Amino acid sequence: MANVNVKVNNHEVSVPAGITVLEAARYAGIEIPTLCYLKEINEIGACRICVVEVKGARGLVTACVYPVSEGMEIFTNTEKVRKSRKLTLELILSTHDKRCLSCIRSGNCELQHLCKEFGVDDEDYFEGENPQYDFDDSTAHMVRDNNKCILCRRCVAACEAQMVSVIGPNARGFDTHISSAFDKDLAHVSCISCGQCIVNCPTGAIVEKDDTHAVFAAINDPEKFVIVQTAPSIRATLGESFGMHIGTNVEGKMVAALRRLGFDRVFDTDIGADMTIVEEATEFIDRVKNNGVLPLITSCSPGWVKYCEHYYPDQIPHLSSCKSPQQMFGAISKTWFAKKYGIDPANIVVVGIMPCTAKKFESQRDDQNASGYPDVDIALTTRELARMIDTAGIFFPKLPDEEFDNPLGESTGAAVIFGATGGVMEAALRTAADLLTGEDLEDVDYKEVRGTQGIKEATYNIGGMDVNVCVASGLSNAHEVMERVKNGTADYHFIEIMGCPGGCVNGGGQPIQHAVVHNFIDLTSRRAAALYSADKDLPKRKSHESEVVKNLYQDFFGSYGSEKAHKILHTSYVKRPKYK
Repeated sequence: MANVNVKVNNHEVSVPAGITVLEAARYAGIEIPTLCYLKEINEIGACRICVVEVKGARGLVTACVYPVSEGMEIFTNTEKVRKSRKLTLELILSTHDKRCLSCIRSGNCELQHLCKEFGVDDEDYFEGENPQYDFDDSTAHMVRDNNKCILCRRCVAACEAQMVSVIGPNARGFDTHISSAFDKDLAHVSCISCGQCIVNCPTGAIVEKDDTHAVFAAINDPEKFVIVQTAPSIRATLGESFGMHIGTNVEGKMVAALRRLGFDRVFDTDIGADMTIVEEATEFIDRVKNNGVLPLITSCSPGWVKYCEHYYPDQIPHLSSCKSPQQMFGAISKTWFAKKYGIDPANIVVVGIMPCTAKKFESQRDDQNASGYPDVDIALTTRELARMIDTAGIFFPKLPDEEFDNPLGESTGAAVIFGATGGVMEAALRTAADLLTGEDLEDVDYKEVRGTQGIKEATYNIGGMDVNVCVASGLSNAHEVMERVKNGTADYHFIEIMGCPGGCVNGGGQPIQHAVVHNFIDLTSRRAAALYSADKDLPKRKSHESEVVKNLYQDFFGSYGSEKAHKILHTSYVKRPKYK
C-alpha cells in the first residue's frame, strides 16, 4: 500500500494511505483518546471523544473514522479540541451514576481515566432529568447496570460480532438505553454467557456476578474442605491484574497466592484437561470405527455449547459428550479424591478459577453432579481471583514461585495449551495419533492448527487415514463452520470450537484492558505464547502419558471410555429455544 505524507501537530510523518487519523497519530507517537471505538468491532464515531482539528475541514472531525489524505494537517491537542472533549465528558456524567468508590471498575474505568485527564469532577454541570434503571442480575454470570452505561455501544458490537445480538439500543433520544428486545431480562433471551460484552465495556455498566464472598465463607467454614483448581490460561493472564507484562507466566506466584488465601488444596485444572483429551480421543476413535456421528465437535467451551443448544439444536449429536476440564476435575475431586482421602463429598467445596464467565452458568447445569453434589460449587473469573488477592493484602509480584499440590497437580504440555485456540485440537491429535497407530510418535507439534486466525483447517494422515480437522474461535466463525456442517459442504472429521475469539486467553473473565490495548496490541498472541512456551518446556507433552491419568484409570476408572468413566466424566445437552 502506498504512503501519504501528513503533519500531526506540525510534525511530518509518512503513513499508509487509507488509514484513519487515529492510526496516523500513533505513527507520530500521539495517543488520541477514545471511548466508543474498538478496532474492527465498533467503528462508529459516536462518542466524539476522539475529535481533532484538520486544516480545511468544517468543524472538528472524529479521528477514529476520518481517513488521512496527502498533505493533511492534523491538530490533536488544541484548546478547541480539549474544550470539546471536556464538554462531552461533562454531558456523559450528567446522567451517569457517579458512585465510583464502590464501583468494581474503579481504577480501571476508561471514563474515570478520561475525566481525570481532562479535569472533569463529579459536579452536576447539566441539571435535569436523570433516568434510573433497575439492575438486571437474572443470569448466573453477570449484572447489567444501565445507570453506569454511557451508550458507547461497544457491548452491542461485541454481541453482534459473536452472532448472538441479544442486546441493543431500545427507545429513542433521551430515553435510549441498552437492553434486550422488549426489555426482557437477560435470562429470558438466548444469551450464551460468553462475557465478551463485559471485557469490552469501558465502565462498570456490565460486570461479572461476584461470587468471592461465597469463596471466603467456604474457606472460613471449618466443616468445609475447599479445593481450588486453576484453568490453563489463568497462569498467562493473572499477572496483568498486578501490572505485569502481558503474556507473563505467573503459575508459581498464582499457586503461592491461592495457598495464602487459605484453600485446603491448590490443584491444576490441567488434570481435567488431560482427562478430557483421553476421553475425547477415545470417543473420536469409537465414532470413526463404528460409523458414529461425524464430525465430532469439542465440548470444552460452555459458551459454544450453549450457542449450539440455542442456534443449532439439530446439530447437538455432533458434540462430544465429554464434560469440560473444569467439570471433569470437579467430578474427580468429589468421587475418586473424596474416596481416596476419606472425605465426605458433601463437605467438599470445589472452586474453579476460570477465564470464562460462561463457567458460572456451566457449573449450574443439569447432569453435572457425578457424586450427587455439584461437580463444581463456585466458578470465579480471573478478575475475581485478583480482587481476592488484593482484599487479602497479598503483594502478588513479590510472591515466591510454588508448585501445585499432589496428587492432582502434575499435568502435561497438551493440557497447558488448552487455553489457546487450536490447543484442544493439537492435544487431542497427539493422543489420537498414538492410540490409532499404536506407536509413541515423536512429532507432537501440529502447528497448522496454531495461530489466531478465526478458522483453521488441516489434514493429517494418521494410521493410514486422512483426518480432516477444523478449528474455529469466536462465534461468528463457529456460525460459518456450523453452516458448512449443516449443509454438508465440509468434509471434517474433528472440529474444535471456542466461544471467545482467540480461545480462553481472550475469555470474558480475563483481566480487562483499555480499548487502546485491544486496538493496537495483539493480546491473544502474547497470552497464547506463554502457554506454548510452557508446553515446550514440560517433560511430558501427551495427555495419555500423564502419571496422574494413568493412576486414575488403574485405580478407579478402568479403561478409557469405560462405563464408570462415562457416568462420571460425560454429560448431556438440551435443545434450547433461540428466542424465549
